[in-house]
Amino acid sequence: MKTIILVRYEEIFLKGLNKPSFEAKLVKNMKHVLKGLGPVSVTRSQSRIYVEPETDDYPVDEAIKRLTKVFGIASVSPVYKIESDINAIYDKAVELSRKIRSESGYKTFKVETKRADKKFPLSSMEVSREAGAAILRNVRGLKVDVNNPDFVVHIEIRDNTYIYSEIIPGVKGLPVGSSGKATLLISGGIDSPVAGWMMAKRGVKIEGVHFFSYPYTSEKSKEKVIRLCKILSEYNLGMRLYIVPFTDIQLAINQNCPHEYLTIIMRRFMMRIAEKIAVKNGSLALVTGEAVGQVASQTPESILVTNSAVTLPVYRPCIGMDKSEVVDIARKIGTFETSILPYEDCCTVFVARHPVTKPKLEKTIEYESVLNADELIQKALEGTEVIDIE
Repeated sequence: MKTIILVRYEEIFLKGLNKPSFEAKLVKNMKHVLKGLGPVSVTRSQSRIYVEPETDDYPVDEAIKRLTKVFGIASVSPVYKIESDINAIYDKAVELSRKIRSESGYKTFKVETKRADKKFPLSSMEVSREAGAAILRNVRGLKVDVNNPDFVVHIEIRDNTYIYSEIIPGVKGLPVGSSGKATLLISGGIDSPVAGWMMAKRGVKIEGVHFFSYPYTSEKSKEKVIRLCKILSEYNLGMRLYIVPFTDIQLAINQNCPHEYLTIIMRRFMMRIAEKIAVKNGSLALVTGEAVGQVASQTPESILVTNSAVTLPVYRPCIGMDKSEVVDIARKIGTFETSILPYEDCCTVFVARHPVTKPKLEKTIEYESVLNADELIQKALEGTEVIDIE
């Protein structure tokens, strides 16, 4: 008998009349990540999704690994699917318990039953009691512990019956693509990949914009960002990355503007360029990894001045987090070790010794006015490299 995969979701339950469209998006995303693993069917029934391999050698473990990175999935379980026959249920519960006892040495268990099919002749309590008795009779060394068992045998009686013990957490959230698209300003640091992941978790499809200051930053710096995007793409179902040549703009700012305003003016140029790329490609917002007070360009006054450069909404999911909270997420999603590689990015070159922490918008606009902003931005856009990451 083949093992199939049972998939559960949570937040989609709250979508009322829109629930079917969210389910359909989730199924589409699941099929996307399962590509290349072999023939498989993905079906929906009674707020559950079932992944059923069509061959005995299907890599179930790899499929589960990929599915646990799909936003919208709360948990998955490898399950036995059998007909809803009482003797078949007891036999399979015994078989599963014997296997767990043999592999793990566990000594205590309990049985939990959900009877969604109300036509089934026994109640949930009766099924649990009889299945538990069958396990005790046939698996030596096991005892029942209803409060703190080593393992639980789950029995779900629906159109068929599903028996399992393992429940593997997913990343929850909403299916990517169900909340539109946004453009992430991604550096090589810790914060921006986390910000992108957090927005993808809310169903937002992320595209990346990276500002590259060659030769002041190296090719390794660029490769680092591509690696970060590859990690994010596992959650984001692929990712388009725009690499914008930024050296000429930074040189112009450095040569013509007061040094204490270098960073804030640079940030405004980044926002303008990212907005132009976003609007052209259908993004509805910009995303940054900013957190209030983290550096000079992220004080409330600085964020106000930065924001005024664009009209698109700017999502800052890390805005109220401290560094340790961001690092915890970066470790969890697998970007941390890449983010700390010691390659400079454009935000670490042409840095003022004493950057302004409370910039004035009027002064910023006055200082910018000496620059030919339209020409600089247009030249940067024309030199932008586009990379599609799967």
